[in-house]
Amino acid sequence: MFEGRWEQRWHPLREEWVIIAAHRQDRPWTGETLGDEPAGVPDFVADCYLCPGNLRSSGQRNPRYESTFVFDNDHPCVGPDAPTNLSIPAEPYRVRPATGVSRVVCFSPRHDLTLAEMESMAAQEVMGTWQKEFRDLARRPDVAHVLMFENKGKAVGVSNPHPHGQIYATDFVFKTIANEVAASARYRANSGRILFVGILEAEAADGRRILYENDTAVAFVPYFARYAYEVIVAPKRTHPSIASLSDAEVVDFTAALQHVLVKFDNLWRMSFPYVMLLHQAPTDENDYGAFHFHAEFHPPLRKPNLLKYLAGPEVGGGNFLSDTVPEEKAAELRAVPDVHYRHVPER
Repeated sequence: MFEGRWEQRWHPLREEWVIIAAHRQDRPWTGETLGDEPAGVPDFVADCYLCPGNLRSSGQRNPRYESTFVFDNDHPCVGPDAPTNLSIPAEPYRVRPATGVSRVVCFSPRHDLTLAEMESMAAQEVMGTWQKEFRDLARRPDVAHVLMFENKGKAVGVSNPHPHGQIYATDFVFKTIANEVAASARYRANSGRILFVGILEAEAADGRRILYENDTAVAFVPYFARYAYEVIVAPKRTHPSIASLSDAEVVDFTAALQHVLVKFDNLWRMSFPYVMLLHQAPTDENDYGAFHFHAEFHPPLRKPNLLKYLAGPEVGGGNFLSDTVPEEKAAELRAVPDVHYRHVPER
């Protein structure tokens, strides 16, 4: 039915090839599978260190917060107290302090309320919190980049199921973003055009991978998807970061984001695991006009309870091998209901 089951597709943002080998998706599998997520998650857990009023491992107690709640990570990967008295290694090695800011963003006081099931206004508050945090951290002279992300589900190693995201503000630019910045700048220098706008135009012209669209935002499975259910959500207008989205764009972007999340959960009637990353330009004073802010979802499952394992080609070789066809996966997501399965009345 679909073309493109066995071919290589160019990933223009990463400037690398993705091998599409969809004939492998149904190969015999006797390896590990993932167990089901627990059902019936309560809205409050007495020993959850993210729930309102509870004690965290640092000894600090959470306020009885009623919307989003942000605090400095008790176990930061970068922080102001990172050791500075470091041993200098021999060339060609280098070392420097792991300074920066690590923060946690609790999306809601409810332990069981994911972004997919939030009221739209509450989800927009999360977006507003990300905007505020970005503006705050981007002003710091010791910060070069603000990485915002959500890890969801035990399939991606989440240590606490209370819905939350994390922020790393660092003095370096994470490699994926650095590559994307360079690819976008090269494309504009060679063509005079914005690379991501070209991607949006290509997706609109094809149409098969578009999941959702409103006045200012769009969601789609990209032509070059590396994961089976990889999805990009983007504003139609080019912004370097979430900070410059207008109020109307925040509303539309949130609607697109939640539409995708409901589709994910409805696909197999489960709380769908993923890694979600906001792709944002560095925060120094250089020109990042070629960079287009967007969110990328990287769900680890390629079938129910079956992970896409990163192995030789991905970990060792550095390029992805996809077992699925992006057009087929987009069709699957489009076909499931738009209303979250937990909100449909029992008949």
